[in-house]
Amino acid sequence: MKIALVAHDKEKEEMIEFASKHKDFLSKHELYATGTTGRLVSLATGLKVTCMKSGPLGGDQQIGSLIAENKLDLVVFLRDPLTAQPHEPDVNALLRLCDVTKTIVATNITTANLIIKQLESEQK
Repeated sequence: MKIALVAHDKEKEEMIEFASKHKDFLSKHELYATGTTGRLVSLATGLKVTCMKSGPLGGDQQIGSLIAENKLDLVVFLRDPLTAQPHEPDVNALLRLCDVTKTIVATNITTANLIIKQLESEQK
């Protein structure tokens, strides 16, 4: 599977915890991430992550391009719904692309954990 990891600033620590918790599963798949999130996850877990640009600098759009080309199977996008994002149109476009292409997407940690749990059970 090809999995994208994206997290707003206030959610980056939770993304690191998520990646650490699911390191064994994630290590078996191709990981992509926006710049800062990818670097932090890689440093904290040792996972190999292909990093795009930072989200506000075009990373969300780069991930969106992968979605549009059906090159991603899962997007874990831990959003901060309580903080206005200067690149909100890019965020909305990315989520819309997930809907259009029927790409699996989790926007909160509970959903992300359930998806990984299901995928793990299917691999057994």
